[in-house]
Amino acid sequence: MSKIRLNENAEVVQTVKEGLKRTGGYCPCRLEQTEATKCICDEFKMQMADPEFEGYCHCLLYYKPKG
Repeated sequence: MSKIRLNENAEVVQTVKEGLKRTGGYCPCRLEQTEATKCICDEFKMQMADPEFEGYCHCLLYYKPKG
């Protein structure tokens, strides 16, 4: 499984982490706060499980390389 990493842009990481603090750990990019939007969100967990997926999570905090 590929190693998930933080976005290389430190400003993006800082902004999203501040948002996570503000929302109590829920994705700051989502309007609803449910278990599905708790970081790491369900959407990105499914993308992480897909060996063909390469890219960032919805809020751009995490990156998953292909493979």
